[in-house]
Amino acid sequence: MKLDNKTLRHYRSIGHNLNPVVIVAQDLTENVQAEINRALSDHELIKIRVVTGDRESRKTVIEEICKTQKATKVQVIGKIALIYRTAAELKPHLSNIQRFNQISI
Repeated sequence: MKLDNKTLRHYRSIGHNLNPVVIVAQDLTENVQAEINRALSDHELIKIRVVTGDRESRKTVIEEICKTQKATKVQVIGKIALIYRTAAELKPHLSNIQRFNQISI
């Protein structure tokens, strides 16, 4: 899914206040992928910390996460990636986007 610049800026501003919900230490196991899927289903917009040796392997892991989860990479700063996927079933009390929109109104 391709997001326009205005939406990307909005999601980055929301992501500024978020903490990483998943930490990928060495490789993408089935359990890590399941946890990322659960977090995206609940929160839509999440931060992931990728703790690997070098930049290229981090980039590869982040791209693989986005590909397998059908998510969009919003921003990457160092070891932290902010990714977004629209939830199939909207949960307003858990969605970071819905919660932020309610606060800013």
